[in-house]
Amino acid sequence: MRQTTTVRGYESSSYGDGFADVYDDWYGDVTDIEATVTRMRALAGDAGSVLELGVGTGRLAVPMYDAGLAVTGIDTSAAMLERLAERDPDGNIESIAGDMVDDLPDGPFDAALVAYNTLFNLLGDGNQARCFQAVASRLRSGGSFVVESFVADAERSAAPEGRQVPPVSGVSVRSMEVDRVVLSVSLDSPGDQRASGQFVEFSEAGGVRLRPWSIRWATIEQLDSMAAAAGFEVAERFGSMVGDVFTDDSSQHVTVYRLAV
Repeated sequence: MRQTTTVRGYESSSYGDGFADVYDDWYGDVTDIEATVTRMRALAGDAGSVLELGVGTGRLAVPMYDAGLAVTGIDTSAAMLERLAERDPDGNIESIAGDMVDDLPDGPFDAALVAYNTLFNLLGDGNQARCFQAVASRLRSGGSFVVESFVADAERSAAPEGRQVPPVSGVSVRSMEVDRVVLSVSLDSPGDQRASGQFVEFSEAGGVRLRPWSIRWATIEQLDSMAAAAGFEVAERFGSMVGDVFTDDSSQHVTVYRLAV
């Protein structure tokens, strides 16, 4: 029987609710914040408006605001938005509790950002394409949509005709301390372009804590196709937010999609 990467009971807010209390500690420096701010200012203008999808704890939104941008952020997780409110007690970031496909504010915005694989949190059939369409309708003419994600290997999902690509499971140690250990349990199904897992935390003080995640990844070619269908063209592509040259060996990409003027 074929394994599935679906985490039973997983909802759109599950990731945020599970990771909100550790997100800044675990992922606070996962991408270059200063480079992100610089790039968004260049695209939106020094005092432009930016819509961030999956705003989370405000790791990027607050520094963008501090740099002079008007920032609106949306997230399905109440726990993440509570962390954002703690970081932004004056409410400078307009935060919206909602889905980044169906609940986007009207705009118009000068630029939009979906950082660090967040687009892949959209699991439903066609939802990533609908996200491109929704963002396009909220941007000004000539506006930019910045997508940051890992480079998915299309060959991983390919198999000889009539055969399925078998899922791959794994267990590894994320961290280990005297009174605490965190294991990473994952199941990757390349044929479905899906992967899911749990970070399982054992501690003397707290017992067991589960932090689930699930993604539906897309190749660059698939992302470009979704963007084109929504009226975007590829303006620039880099190997990182800093602006490294994108090559066949790049493990991540930052693509700037731009609407026609």
